[in-house]
Amino acid sequence: MAEWKRGEPWYHGSPLELTILRAGSTITQDRALASAFSHKPTLLCIEDDGTIRHNGTQPGILYRIAEELGEGDMHPHPRTTMAPGLEWLTTRELRLEPIADR
Repeated sequence: MAEWKRGEPWYHGSPLELTILRAGSTITQDRALASAFSHKPTLLCIEDDGTIRHNGTQPGILYRIAEELGEGDMHPHPRTTMAPGLEWLTTRELRLEPIADR
C-alpha cells in the first residue's frame, strides 16, 4: 500500500473557488502537483528529475486541507498513472484553505 507522510500538509488544486472538498476528490502531499492540477490540464508529465509539465491553461487556486487527516480519511487512487503515494481520494468532506492562485 502507498505511504503518506503524517503531519505533512495535504493539497488540492482547482480553478473553482471552494471552501469544502467533496468525498471522492483527489488530494496529494505534493504541492507542485496540486498546483499543476489546479489549471485543469488534459496532459501532465512528471519528468525523472521531478519537474512537472502540463498543458493546463485555466487560472488555478491551490488549497491546503484545513484539518488533520488520519487513517480512513483517504485511500490511494485506484487508477492512478503516477507513482504510488502521489494521488489519494478523500472518503469524507474536508475543509479547504486557499493558499495561492494564478
